[in-house]
Amino acid sequence: MNAIARTSTLFTGLMTLATSAFAAGSSTQGSGILVWLFLGFCGLIVATQLVPALMMLTGIVRGVTSNSEAGQQTGK
Repeated sequence: MNAIARTSTLFTGLMTLATSAFAAGSSTQGSGILVWLFLGFCGLIVATQLVPALMMLTGIVRGVTSNSEAGQQTGK
């Protein structure tokens, strides 16, 4: 148990020191055109995926409502 605690403490200490190595610099320049194009492309992908999702959602709703009506008619 002592070895696990020592290893955990060592790992936590090393990770605390390593995080500052990956920090961003003090440069505060605006985002370039490539960043905005990439974000726009990602937004386009998300918007395109919404169309099939909405079509599937309407199909599920129609299927659930039509099955409940058909089940009531056959039960008579």
